[in-house]
Amino acid sequence: MEFTHTKVSLPYSPVFSILIPSWNNLDYLRCLVNSLRKNSRYQHQIVVHVNEGKDGTEEWVKAQGDISYTKSSQNSGVCYGFNAASHLAMADYLVFIDDDMYVCPDWDFYLLEEIKQQKNDKWCISGTMIEGFDNGNACVITNKNYGKHPSEFDEAAFLSEYASFPKDDWNGSQWYPMVLPTFVYRAVGGLSIEFFPGMYSDPDFMIKLWHYGVRYYKGIGKSRVYHFASRSTARVKRNDGRTQFILKWGLSSNTFFKNYLKIGAKFLGVLPEPEENTTLRLKKQIDRWKVKLKSRPVDIS
Repeated sequence: MEFTHTKVSLPYSPVFSILIPSWNNLDYLRCLVNSLRKNSRYQHQIVVHVNEGKDGTEEWVKAQGDISYTKSSQNSGVCYGFNAASHLAMADYLVFIDDDMYVCPDWDFYLLEEIKQQKNDKWCISGTMIEGFDNGNACVITNKNYGKHPSEFDEAAFLSEYASFPKDDWNGSQWYPMVLPTFVYRAVGGLSIEFFPGMYSDPDFMIKLWHYGVRYYKGIGKSRVYHFASRSTARVKRNDGRTQFILKWGLSSNTFFKNYLKIGAKFLGVLPEPEENTTLRLKKQIDRWKVKLKSRPVDIS
């Protein structure tokens, strides 16, 4: 696999460096970039990682004139994609976003207002997704269908209604769009490439941040994006991220999310260390049993 990069100079200092991996998904990428230009209050740097680019993605990105990009000759997944793109970042803050999203007006204003309130640099902050279906994710505004593809997106109706949906700030972060200090991303080594092509790389990243000392994981209810959910992961052979996570960390991602990040609950502030009660001790013991079962060698005699 071959990697290349092209960095474009900007006549301003960007507030965010926005990283976007894209795998032959030009229609969605074009929609996202157009929304960033239309609906952002501040000036940002856009950095795209072009996975293959067989659909003309690279040519389109080049033609924009103000987008830096990295490229892999084959699909390198989201871990390599975000990591490669992050090396071209110019801003103090990185934003991670999927190419199948449309950002709402002032999405960046609400994130930056939250950042301005931070007393240190150990935090992870997310915007809130609006989706046309309900998959049980408490962090998402659900069942608001404005189209599954940019060609059918009812932008006018969406823009007139999106701000009316009630949503409190929520606990846990980890969903895109997500922003954190650039140096923190580099300090923890970015996304872990052993999770290629990317399943469970986000939970792994969250626990790496936890071990680094991050305790402020907040989702901002007013910073919103529409998520088309293009399901590009259906095109790849998925890694067994659930097993990889538990073997690496000695506990399940479910235990981490529920007992450490308390994901999806109304925002609780800075997270404390989890209480080592009977329930948590039992969950950890069950997780340890799972680790032993998954790591037990297979007898092929």
